[in-house]
Amino acid sequence: MNTDPNTYFTEGFGRCSLYQTPECKVHRWEQELLEFRRIILDTGLTEESKWGAPSYSWDGKNICMIGAFKDYCCISFFKGALLKDEEGLLTSPGPNSQSAKLFRTTDVSEVLENEAAIKAYVFEAIEVEKAGFKVQFKDISQHEIPEELEERFENDPNFRSAFEALTPGRQRGYLIHISGAKQSKTRKARIDKWMPVIFEGKGMHDR
Repeated sequence: MNTDPNTYFTEGFGRCSLYQTPECKVHRWEQELLEFRRIILDTGLTEESKWGAPSYSWDGKNICMIGAFKDYCCISFFKGALLKDEEGLLTSPGPNSQSAKLFRTTDVSEVLENEAAIKAYVFEAIEVEKAGFKVQFKDISQHEIPEELEERFENDPNFRSAFEALTPGRQRGYLIHISGAKQSKTRKARIDKWMPVIFEGKGMHDR
């Protein structure tokens, strides 16, 4: 795992199997990512390496991070859902995302054209943290429990207890992941895979 954010730009994303290879997606978007970095650092945020990628914080609070993917690179605002987004430039990472919002791009010129707007988003995100605003997540009871998981609960009460002992955020992550499989056998396989981790009281990203 990268501990120095500079390593991300030279060697790639530390949690990817293509790390330290020319095929790493970071190298596909080098110019765009470097401009993202310059713009964010101009706002005075602190740069660190978290989760294998550069992350930016204010007074110890996470504000945003940058990322590289196959089809785009982005700035991800941790509490983007609370930003006004008057420019209409932010998008959701996926249908189940409740907090983060992304500024996506595939062209460095688009980054430069929107530099002022990106900085405005960063400063607004800082104000959100200063004010202590929090994202109101959907209650865990509003998430449908997959039939395969409910069946496993009925056959193994200890497993149900272990799952219910998890934090709401960890439960939510598992429910979204398991429900996301189209086929029943895949949902069962995902349950089998994560049962030992759930018994350890951990979430999908805690290992």
